[in-house]
Amino acid sequence: MKYLVCIKHVPDTETKVAVHDDGKRLDPAAVTKWGASPYDEHALEQALVLREAAGEGEVVAVCAGPQASQTTLRTALATGADRAILIEDDSLADAESLARATALAAVARKEQPDILLLGKYGVGTDEGSTGPMLAELLDWPHVAAISALVLEGQTFTASRAVEGGVEIHEGTLPALFTCDKALNEPRLPSLRGIMQSKKKPIETQAAPELPGAKLQWDAFSLPPARQAGRLIDGDPETAANELVRLLHEEAKVL
Repeated sequence: MKYLVCIKHVPDTETKVAVHDDGKRLDPAAVTKWGASPYDEHALEQALVLREAAGEGEVVAVCAGPQASQTTLRTALATGADRAILIEDDSLADAESLARATALAAVARKEQPDILLLGKYGVGTDEGSTGPMLAELLDWPHVAAISALVLEGQTFTASRAVEGGVEIHEGTLPALFTCDKALNEPRLPSLRGIMQSKKKPIETQAAPELPGAKLQWDAFSLPPARQAGRLIDGDPETAANELVRLLHEEAKVL
């Protein structure tokens, strides 16, 4: 069984970011820490869990982006992936979903995995559409935002949470799944894994011919800075009265 896990190289969700001078993207030079999109970590964990449960198989991590994406793939190898593939193209760093899905589809056709796993969306601009687009390009069945996945031979049962209930989907492999955080708890790379990852290969491939952009960002800005908090002095009764006054007269929520 071969598991192909698509990982997006993104700014760490806790790092500070800045808008590029062109006003249409983040400034990569201002980002101090990069890594895998958080939901993609759950996709990788699921591949590792399935491989361990089967007692065999290969987990291949693939990333579409600039050369710097190798650091994220190296972390995936340290976590347990067997090998990695980088579709190296600087334009993919800010590419929309269809271009990213097209690049990933080229690798999937070559690798012929049994299962494709992605996060339910990548941090950035894909809005949860890369996974479904990739499945459509491959003409594979897919289930989005799964919270459970069970395999029995070449058949699968996948669950996904919906408002007021749970959907159960059944089908046959090959298939694509995008993963929600309820699916599992991602492991961290071990010291042994980090040492072993240095010997695991990262294959670099050129991007295929990509479709022209269908969307264009007109402007990109950070949210306004939050106002500083205010401390209310005095005894409890005085502080409570002042709080009510502020909520009524300034915040206008009462």
